Amino acid sequence: MSHRSQPATSAATLSVEELADYFRISRTGVYRLFERGDLKPLKIGSRTVIRRVDADAFLAARAGAA
Repeated sequence: MSHRSQPATSAATLSVEELADYFRISRTGVYRLFERGDLKPLKIGSRTVIRRVDADAFLAARAGAA
């Protein structure tokens, strides 16, 4: 059984897996967003993360466009 951590509401950054859970998309979908330039990933050491404020802004922009 795979244990996936839930993103903490106060976390400043999300891992790729946490972002996928947050958006309810696959990890591949997250990387597609990065490739298209929809979201800008950050590298912290060997980890790839996204700022939560950027994720929330992306969702807000999409909600406004719908």
